[in-house]
Amino acid sequence: MTCHKCVGPVPSAGLSRRAVLTRFGMGLGGIALANLINPASLRASGEVQQDRGVLGGQLHFQPRAKRVIYLFMAGGPSQMETFDYKPALNQRNGEQLPDSIRQGQRLTGMSGNQASLPLAGSRFGFSRHGANGTWVSDLLPHTAKVVDDLCIVRSMYTEAINHDPAITFFQSGSQIAGRPSMGAWVHYGLGSDNEDLPAFVVLITPGKVDQPLYARLWGSGFLPSEHQGVQFRSGKDAVLYLGNPDGVSRQSRRLLLDRLRDLHAHAAEQLGDGEVDGRIAQYEMSYRMQASVPGVMDVANESEETFELYGPDSRKPGTFAANCLLARRLAERGVKFVQLYHQGWDQHDNLPRDIERQCRETDQASAALLIDLKRRGLLDDTLVVWGGEFGRTSYSQGKLTATNYGRDHHPRCFTVWMAGGGAKPGLVYGATDDFSYNVIERPVHVHDFHATLLRLLGIDHERLTYLYQGRRFRLTDVHGKVVDDLLA
Repeated sequence: MTCHKCVGPVPSAGLSRRAVLTRFGMGLGGIALANLINPASLRASGEVQQDRGVLGGQLHFQPRAKRVIYLFMAGGPSQMETFDYKPALNQRNGEQLPDSIRQGQRLTGMSGNQASLPLAGSRFGFSRHGANGTWVSDLLPHTAKVVDDLCIVRSMYTEAINHDPAITFFQSGSQIAGRPSMGAWVHYGLGSDNEDLPAFVVLITPGKVDQPLYARLWGSGFLPSEHQGVQFRSGKDAVLYLGNPDGVSRQSRRLLLDRLRDLHAHAAEQLGDGEVDGRIAQYEMSYRMQASVPGVMDVANESEETFELYGPDSRKPGTFAANCLLARRLAERGVKFVQLYHQGWDQHDNLPRDIERQCRETDQASAALLIDLKRRGLLDDTLVVWGGEFGRTSYSQGKLTATNYGRDHHPRCFTVWMAGGGAKPGLVYGATDDFSYNVIERPVHVHDFHATLLRLLGIDHERLTYLYQGRRFRLTDVHGKVVDDLLA
């Protein structure tokens, strides 16, 4: 039997003097020795020290990826209109969903009371693309051109059937709010490659009416607050409350932060609260971001060819295309985890009209991001992920007509894809039945997905843990296995 040892720091807050001496007694000798050998090493240098994360740069595996760009399609894209070609649905369009396929599985309250569950074939065609002849929807012509770079997983499944727990599950490994987000875990483990920018940045397409997004989806949970994601916005103030008020100079801000740091350090010494250190780190990062954020947000030096690659929307700040371009700029500067959210995929009715619009808004930019990263030599060590929180039903929610239908939530099977960063290119993994209702080959659970993502970053998902309320937590909870077939 293989034993996996969980590792992670032991919190020191609230310990008695005796407990502190017992726990750290061996370390005191090391501190004394270091002081004898090199006294200056223990003095404050005034310089920012590189953040190497809790692992200290000592990874469990050779990393394939150094950073992640996650294109999250909030709402649940229909797999049958994107990557899971099901001609049988068109042949049996209007027939009832067979009981042998449903197998008594639960439905949502939105379609569970329907007297009829008519199968709905896709109104959009599919074509074969790439060296392996991979089926891709005609709604995604740009993605089809880069399909040989994609690792397509058609056999994803989840446990949640409603949006909030499903999105929370994908972002934090738990359906219950309060756990650290994926990006927070990555920052906690790996640290940062850029001392002037957050290691975890969030970009949201504005003006999309759909299921709400909450800051806790990119929060740090019980991890120190410095690991939470920082949302960048379009417009004058890319980060809220970052700029100095009128009449406050950068020099006076520096003096204020120095005094505030002294007060916090005094509080940390008195209370032994590690979160105080987190607040100091956040203040210092904000100060450095005042100088770094304007530069990364200024795309004026991007070439005309680059804007054409990402599409006309790339010139409009805040759009998905503009955010994809910004994600590439952040990746160039060493940001570890960039999370893009694009809402609007929750198509219970009018699906043909709405999914065509969604694909038009995201297809070209998603493909352009891969092309742009690849030509700059960044795709090999940047893992790009595309997908939503669950799939859609093969039957129509509401009335099925010749030109219109909707699809309800479906956790039993859906599609995500990865590219770069050690994911196996040109692979189509797993399969669903003829109705895209059940996984019939090589299922991949959300926890398996998280374990595999961390593996590509060089992390053993069972060994990146945090002790909280007497228990060691991890992103994959007590589940998950690495899907080795997805690794290049």
